[in-house]
Amino acid sequence: MKIKRYSAASMRAALALVRAEQGPDAVILSSRRGADGIEVIAAVDYDEALFVEANRQRTLAASPEASAPAPSASAEPIAAPSRAPATQNQSPARTQAPATTARPPTPKPSPKLIPASFRKLTLSSLPAIAPELFAAPQPAITPAATRPAAPTRAPATASAKAPAGAAMPAQPPRPNPGLGAMQRELQDLRQMLETGLAGMTWNDKRMREPLKARVLEELTAMDIAPDVAMALAAHTPQRSSLDDQSLIPLALLVKHLPVVNDVGGGISPGIMALVGPTGAGKTTTIAKLAARWCMQHGSKDLALVSTDGYRIGARDQLTTYARVLGAPIHSANSGMELARVLERLKSKKLILIDTAGMGPRDVRLTEQLAALQLGAARARVLLALPAQGEGHALEEIVQAFARVAPEACVITKVDEAASLGAVISTTLRHKLKIAYVCDGQRVPEDLHAAHQKRVWLVRAAVKLKADAPPRDEAYFVRNFGRASAHA
Repeated sequence: MKIKRYSAASMRAALALVRAEQGPDAVILSSRRGADGIEVIAAVDYDEALFVEANRQRTLAASPEASAPAPSASAEPIAAPSRAPATQNQSPARTQAPATTARPPTPKPSPKLIPASFRKLTLSSLPAIAPELFAAPQPAITPAATRPAAPTRAPATASAKAPAGAAMPAQPPRPNPGLGAMQRELQDLRQMLETGLAGMTWNDKRMREPLKARVLEELTAMDIAPDVAMALAAHTPQRSSLDDQSLIPLALLVKHLPVVNDVGGGISPGIMALVGPTGAGKTTTIAKLAARWCMQHGSKDLALVSTDGYRIGARDQLTTYARVLGAPIHSANSGMELARVLERLKSKKLILIDTAGMGPRDVRLTEQLAALQLGAARARVLLALPAQGEGHALEEIVQAFARVAPEACVITKVDEAASLGAVISTTLRHKLKIAYVCDGQRVPEDLHAAHQKRVWLVRAAVKLKADAPPRDEAYFVRNFGRASAHA
């Protein structure tokens, strides 16, 4: 029997060395994975009884009386007793045994020393028993794959129970309920600390800057957004000579409210397009602008264009207004058609374009705005903002129609709003100038130039705050105390 140890980078390479040197009938005695790769011990002409005898003599050779050195863990062949006469390859310690010594009886193989799987394990049968050892090495795709595997000495019978080609599923880590509870407690504790710190910051602001705190309270009562209120309150003077300090927020709003100051007393000539969401009052506003122009200049140099071909009867309302005013009306369903219509109407001093109303989330909005940019690139664009809209809805409207770069906005339906704080906050946040204000359905009496109604708009916002419920202390702590603390 010839026993030899082989070392290679993979099991496939190790078995290739065994097959090349010992042939396909070699028997695998053991295998393990080390730091340098796979280590395999194989034997040819394997005999269980001789293997036991070799172990016994190896134990005797390791005793203090033995002078021969212990065999090194290298790729050198490991000598084992054989029935054939001694040859040159045998170790001297083994060949000096007296010839008259009788061979001891062959002991029976112990099941603990010789696993049962080794008795039938050959080099040709190993790939079918453990196919995962012969698979090509896979690149590491997870951090767990890069960890060195612990040395294992699993018997071949354990692998034989699994179906061929089946990989053992990785066990997911068990969730630790104690860790989740601890994280929730830490989050609650952090929230409590932040709330307490924000309350202390707000109370400190009231004591150190009472005038600024008063401005924040008044602006909040008008439903001004917290970020806009903070920006306005930053302009609060340290001292004021006003007897009524409640007028300071009004003065700040009037001073910083963005309005169009170059409108004058009338409507500037040119091409004007009105865009906005559905139900914002665009068609009525177009009629008010047309009627105001006719009162000042007549209808000879006025033309109306409608691009709303989506709603049923959308052009009928504008056609009725055009017939009353005596102005021509044209329709365009695409950008190229709109360009041709405007080319025919280039002799007109004022051309008003009524666009289709679409919500900011409408998939057709991009197509509508692209047609407007293609056909009326020189047009002044006004954005219709409904005053009764909520803050987040108005934000979506401004962001959706920002593609056409509105020059200014028209605040519509002021008479239907329960609060003007949202629309005022939107114009201040985006620095979107206000061109006109509409507070009713009358044509054209309810259309007002914004620069003439600036104070009126602020007073209307103050008047509406009387009906609004007051803010609680937690609102100021959450929005103003916490912001100052983080700053």
